Formats: sequence, C-alpha cells, structure tokens
Amino acid sequence: MAYTRESIREAVERAGDEHWQALIAHHVDAYPASRPTPGDVCRLEAERLNALGLGDAKEFELIETRVERVGPAIALTYVLLYRPLGIRLLTEPYRGYAQ
Repeated sequence: MAYTRESIREAVERAGDEHWQALIAHHVDAYPASRPTPGDVCRLEAERLNALGLGDAKEFELIETRVERVGPAIALTYVLLYRPLGIRLLTEPYRGYAQ
C-alpha cells in the first residue's frame, strides 16, 4: 500500500515526541520566512518514497521516521524492517526542506 501523509506522520510520532517537535520547530522558527509545514513535509515525503517504489514494496515495513534539524534544513532518516530477514535498516538521511 502506498504511503500517505498520515502514515509518514505516524512514523515520525513512533520515533518519539522530539522528532515531531523538531519538524514543528523547523517550520515555526523560520518565521517570517515560510518553510513547509509538518503536514507538507509528510505529504512530500510520502510522494518521494512512493516514487522510489518503497510504498508498494511488500518486503519493507516503515517502522519510524527520525527527524533531525541540520542548520536551516532537516534530515529525515527512515527505519525500515526488511521482512524476509527480519532486520532493521536505516536509510541515508534525506536533507531538504530548507526553503
């Protein structure tokens, strides 16, 4: 099943409150500049992961999404369960959403 904005948000929340708060702070602290809202980031990430084919890959399960602030940007790291071997994998951090 393809990822949705809600499924990415749930994955951020599973990582812990500090990750969701980092996503909120990334948007709020930029005031008066406009950075994507947490909802926008979740939607865009769902679209990006689906375009990479991860949304329909039955052998992978999204466990959590970690958010770290890196200067004016954020780094998103995904923890995936590779079901055939039962191991957790970390993606390379995706840095973006600095506008």
